[in-house]
Amino acid sequence: MGWAIGLSLLSAACYAGAAVVQERLAAGGHRGFGRWAGSVGLTLVGGGLHTIALTVGSVGVVQALGTVTLLFALPVAAVRARTRITPGAWRDAGLTVAGLTGIMALSRSPASSVELTGDAARYLLLATVFAVAALSLAAWQSSRPVIRSVLLAGAAGVAFGVSSVITKAVLDDLSVAGIAVVGVLAVTGYLLGQASYAGGGLAAPLAMVSVANPVVAATAGALVLGEGFRFGTVGTALAALCGVIAALGVTGLSRRTGITAATATASSSREFVHNGESMPVTGSSITASTTIRQPALAHGGPLTGSRTANTSQI
Repeated sequence: MGWAIGLSLLSAACYAGAAVVQERLAAGGHRGFGRWAGSVGLTLVGGGLHTIALTVGSVGVVQALGTVTLLFALPVAAVRARTRITPGAWRDAGLTVAGLTGIMALSRSPASSVELTGDAARYLLLATVFAVAALSLAAWQSSRPVIRSVLLAGAAGVAFGVSSVITKAVLDDLSVAGIAVVGVLAVTGYLLGQASYAGGGLAAPLAMVSVANPVVAATAGALVLGEGFRFGTVGTALAALCGVIAALGVTGLSRRTGITAATATASSSREFVHNGESMPVTGSSITASTTIRQPALAHGGPLTGSRTANTSQI
């Protein structure tokens, strides 16, 4: 179990770095080959470490440890945006991690390797396609950027969670079809995750992925791989309570604008120069006060004083 924990933490650090790069990439209009390469590279390294961790640990434990991605990513984003993380954001991140840590502690592995049968695999894939499609459609119809971001992140979390369950099964019984399914789900999750950072900042979509991923993986692992929770019904009830706590953390992060607004502002700020003086500009609306000095008239003297024109929405 020690190896699984260590590898999962390293994987979470890589995913955190990838999330920060993805958010900056989305803020920049998805331009920049270097950022794309860095995002994909960190994701691949994180995925490789995650896969190795699954060989020595249960899906529930490995997936739950992925929630520390939040603790890695939020400080990095704050440093890049040159702002601070509010106490409320830390509290919500702590609730998210605490809830999923509880799920991790209550998770148990089956006594022996359990094969993923054909019927179970089909039902699991059908449920996954339905969930991802429904969340993506709801996101497409939403007019609120944060809600759209959270829904897309939820769809990404579902794809990643099921991908991990099938990866665990493929590691026990290698098959070409299983590898192909894992690849499709992983790419789908990556693209949905990338889309979720457009207009939604970092905190809310990252928190949603961090919750949806282990919850889906733990549920699917219990249903198709024989994994479950300790202490029977009591353990299951405690795990459900932990899930509620984690959901409260995600809800709080989705409402906060600390990291989200600061990151978006830092990425869109630029300089507007007028008459040798620079003015900070954020977004597409510029409000400036410009002093216009009239030159001296040929048939009269210079104008006394100056005229000031207030210009808005340049």
